[in-house]
Amino acid sequence: MTATPRAILFDLDGTLADTAPDLAAAVNLLRTARGLEPTAYDILRPTASAGARGMIGASFGLTPDDEGYAELRDGFFSNYEAAMAVHSGLFDGIRELLDGIEAAGLRWGIVTNKPMRFTDPLLPRIGLAHAACAISGDTTAHAKPHPAPLLEAASRLQLAPEQCWYVGDDLRDIQAGKAAGMLTIACGWGYCGPLEPLHWQADHVCQQPSELLSLLRSTLPAGALAA
Repeated sequence: MTATPRAILFDLDGTLADTAPDLAAAVNLLRTARGLEPTAYDILRPTASAGARGMIGASFGLTPDDEGYAELRDGFFSNYEAAMAVHSGLFDGIRELLDGIEAAGLRWGIVTNKPMRFTDPLLPRIGLAHAACAISGDTTAHAKPHPAPLLEAASRLQLAPEQCWYVGDDLRDIQAGKAAGMLTIACGWGYCGPLEPLHWQADHVCQQPSELLSLLRSTLPAGALAA
């Protein structure tokens, strides 16, 4: 039987929040400024969890090792910082999930690879300011898939890593969670395809936030979490 957690930690982009529209707009501003046609949203959305690397890769075909990438990345960051919460918001069912976690007397936090300069101003604008902790990609010396950010979150919550669950929509989320010694949950409601998380060897796969709430409910004493 799965043990009851003391806290549930979440990735941000593609897990709690649908930020792809604003990320896509930021990279397409780079294209239109260069006289290029915007990249179709359907091409950009699946790469949103990878941030600048994913957006620039999909839109310009460049990797961080390529010449010209750094200039595009800096421009992308500037565009995104100026308009990061125009169309972004929580995925359907996330508010109910977080309310359910809190109703059970548990805490929840965020561990994202998004740089702090974006995470800190974005969270209050999309209704996530009350997270018990928020760890960004530059909070520690390493970003996911390294376990350091997850271990930092557990430390701030004064919990052992094994008392936390980690939920994410990318393979590196599952790798980081496993390396940190946490129970891992892959979510299929974000930017990955619904079948992709099945191959990540996560401890659980949930296709909707309500499934995660049901999983949590199954670990709690009867009556601890109202239906």
